[in-house]
Amino acid sequence: MSGAGVSDDYEERLQAWVGRELVARRPGQDPVNVPMIRHWVEAMEDANPVYLDEDAAKATGRDGVVAPASMIQAWTMRGYAATVRPPAERSGFDELVALLAEGGYTSVVATDSELEFERELVPGDHVSVEEHVESISPEKKTGLGAGRFVSTVKTYRDASGEVVATQRWRTLRFRPAEKPAPDKAAPEKPAEEKPKALRPRPAINPDNAFWFEAAREHRLVIQRCADCKSLRHPPGPCCPQCGSFAWDTVESSGRGHVYTFTVNHHPRHPAFDYPLVVAVIELAEGTRLIANMAGVEPADVEVGLPVVLDWIDPDPDLSLPVFRPAAHEER
Repeated sequence: MSGAGVSDDYEERLQAWVGRELVARRPGQDPVNVPMIRHWVEAMEDANPVYLDEDAAKATGRDGVVAPASMIQAWTMRGYAATVRPPAERSGFDELVALLAEGGYTSVVATDSELEFERELVPGDHVSVEEHVESISPEKKTGLGAGRFVSTVKTYRDASGEVVATQRWRTLRFRPAEKPAPDKAAPEKPAEEKPKALRPRPAINPDNAFWFEAAREHRLVIQRCADCKSLRHPPGPCCPQCGSFAWDTVESSGRGHVYTFTVNHHPRHPAFDYPLVVAVIELAEGTRLIANMAGVEPADVEVGLPVVLDWIDPDPDLSLPVFRPAAHEER
């Protein structure tokens, strides 16, 4: 069963994609190389010496260092430029996505990926990838909405065309579930009785808990190195100037100016009022923090605008600094 309004041959056209090429064979931008391997293993904290140490790799019977198997996709990624400036000619992938959207399956979520490796990659290998559609399921009812599971197979080859790995990739293309219509017979609660959504909770950890505790008391504090006396924000365990782990705090005067700002319109979160001005405030003490502006129209905010500290208490567990134009304080 497909979404309302699709043609009678929709299912036939959809299933005709099974076995078809989705992405033509495309070589990676660069061959396998040690610098990229180094970046990868450092980011993944993978200490296996066979990836960077020639002697350690040879001690295991290998000819030299090898690339981590989990890097297979990295060697064929298109890169930033190709992602933001795709070619004008539509690929098979674009055509299939458009056909799925025709059936109302406009949302997507990845479900699983299975990789099978034929051999290890070594520096100098130039990897290419191609992708075919393996199957498209009938419409299924899921918690996200009615959708179809689309399975594709990516085949990775070396420069001679030999397969080095395959990846079975499965996504759910779904039609977002419609929200139930409100019961018109039930009286609507007055606006004042509807609880307002809570603001997103800040990520509090041992390094910044002191700052939020002070905010609960409506005190804006700045972390200070106990040794070299330099100020820093956001809070951290170590002074970036001298490396000391000793620190205390000073209380800000609450005066500063708008260093830069943006006006958020979308996407909207029910806890905020829009348009929402989010500014980087440079305090008189020299540190900067991100905060909302209050008591001012977005059109009246400008870089360099003098501001003073104010406080909001969105709920009993949260107090946050906001800033108002300094001229308002004199009224």
